[in-house]
Amino acid sequence: EGRARRAAGADAAAGPAPPAPPGVPGEAEPPTPELVEVEVGGTALLKCGPSHSQANFSHVDWFSVHKEKPTLIFRVRKGQGQSEPGEYQQRLSLQDRGTTLALSHVTPHDERVFLCQGKRPQSQEHRIQLRVYKAPEEPTIQVNPLGISVSSKEPVEVATCVGRNGYPVPQVIWYKNGHSLKEEKNRVHIQSSQIVESSGLYTLESVLNAQLVKEDKEARFYCELNYRLPSGNHMKESQEVNVQVFYPAEKVWLEVEPSGPLKEGDRVEIRCLADGNPPPHFTISKQNLSTEEMEEMTPEDNGALVFESARKEHSGLYQCQGLDLETMASLLSDPQELLVNYVSDVRVSPAAPESQEGGSLTLTCEADSNQAVQFQWLREKTGRVLEKGPVLQLHSLKREAGGGYRCVASVPSVPGLNRTRLVHVAIFGSPWMTLKERKMWVRENAVLNLSCEASGHPRPTISWSVEGTAQEQDQDPQSVLSVLSVLVTPELLRTGAECVASNSLGRNTTAIFLELGKGRSLPSNRSTGLSTSTVSPPVRANGTSTEKKLPEPESKGVAIVAVTVCVLVLAVLGAVLYFFHKKGKLPCGRSGKQEITLPPSRKSEYVVEVKSDKLPEEMGLLQGSSGDQRAPGDQGEKYIDLRH
Repeated sequence: EGRARRAAGADAAAGPAPPAPPGVPGEAEPPTPELVEVEVGGTALLKCGPSHSQANFSHVDWFSVHKEKPTLIFRVRKGQGQSEPGEYQQRLSLQDRGTTLALSHVTPHDERVFLCQGKRPQSQEHRIQLRVYKAPEEPTIQVNPLGISVSSKEPVEVATCVGRNGYPVPQVIWYKNGHSLKEEKNRVHIQSSQIVESSGLYTLESVLNAQLVKEDKEARFYCELNYRLPSGNHMKESQEVNVQVFYPAEKVWLEVEPSGPLKEGDRVEIRCLADGNPPPHFTISKQNLSTEEMEEMTPEDNGALVFESARKEHSGLYQCQGLDLETMASLLSDPQELLVNYVSDVRVSPAAPESQEGGSLTLTCEADSNQAVQFQWLREKTGRVLEKGPVLQLHSLKREAGGGYRCVASVPSVPGLNRTRLVHVAIFGSPWMTLKERKMWVRENAVLNLSCEASGHPRPTISWSVEGTAQEQDQDPQSVLSVLSVLVTPELLRTGAECVASNSLGRNTTAIFLELGKGRSLPSNRSTGLSTSTVSPPVRANGTSTEKKLPEPESKGVAIVAVTVCVLVLAVLGAVLYFFHKKGKLPCGRSGKQEITLPPSRKSEYVVEVKSDKLPEEMGLLQGSSGDQRAPGDQGEKYIDLRH
């Protein structure tokens, strides 16, 4: 649609009109026929004489002249018309008071001369030449599917253009890159033919033959149909097509993807390219560093060598060779170096650092690379950068300084190129328990998972005070987690469980106390009828508890309220005693002493229990190392007995 519309240069009208019928006797030669144009399917209006004629049309005969032979097709008598039997019988009618004969549903077969003869007042005739037109369909174009070689010595078929169902035959013009093509000896030849359909319409077929060159590989070809209608000249264009052009290669080269600095682990593709079509057969060679000879490698089908994860060993000098299988000519590319940057063999010394508490350590990091390397030291569990450089100094070491330290070796000039090495620092010490003591709400006959974690150097071992199935997992070289599966029995509820961690420097314990759930929602295992729960160590504490019962942690606000209530109760009792003493109700002699005793039904009302409703997992960090120390704020269950 973007191409400029071009008007047809020549009238596309059909050939000369058929010869005129024999003249009416008495006339020297027939007059020139009147021209009437109509499109296929339309209605032709045939007037018997010019519009200014004063002739009487009440008695007229109409003839169809085909191959110089007139055939009567319609009669007019006293202004009334009647068709003669034949091909026009159903398509003729009178108009304009009998002066015009209308021929409907015009076809290409109707293109001929029509003659009318009037009998009164004297014999006279009028001839009409009917011209019929039909626009062709949009032209279709089919390119040569086999392609064209530039080595051909004569024009070869490029494309075929077809325009269907037009009348008369349209004119075809071929274009290359927007410029019309003309016949040119040994270069361009256009061969056109037409077929007459049963409908009388024409189908035009035009074949473009040309001798192409390498520069025509991007050329765009199309055809144009020029035709005429009663409204004037028109044209239709086909789509543009490109034909495949074959030509030998003149140059071979090598490309590497991705471009830019490469690093180990990248997907690298070495691809051979050539300026020929079809491309030649490629081989890729790499230089042997020992012999300096190029050794052939096996590329993929498309002439590419792919390293899914490049290594430093893939670095080297590469070269492509292209062999044209038609001409057997061989071409070599320029050698190209492939450089795979790397950082490898990151080493930390000492490899297993250890120290006493209060001591010092020096960690040194090294790495191999073909580029300048930068180092960083990070704390493994926090990710915090401790030092920039290959050396990390650790002074006044505490137990908390034990654990992982990571050396990161990176190359700033190659984004993403880095390697790391993790080393674990061990601080000598007796086992350090993650959790000192714990209380759990359980359900009787449930299967319970108890967990206990300890760390230390040397690495501690863990044992349990109760029977069950234990599994151990190493958290890091100095830490171990033990999970014990037990069945909740009355005996277990009474004794609780104790986890013992020990190494050559000492031992430590964690006490776990169990209580039946008081309406609390506990997880259940419907398939076995047993419930399973796990206690996980949320906080770290060093030390061992010797208590046999772990009171629930309590709220300080509740404790203050309870103490206040106790003071008020004591004040009331003091006032009562003083009142009885003043009234003489209380004997003062030794022999008269009596124990003031409250009624049994009231004693329990003056026992104040201070207790927290917080769950054990809400406890904070447990401090201290002696077995009888409590967590901060842990006041236990306190009872005030007012009987003594």
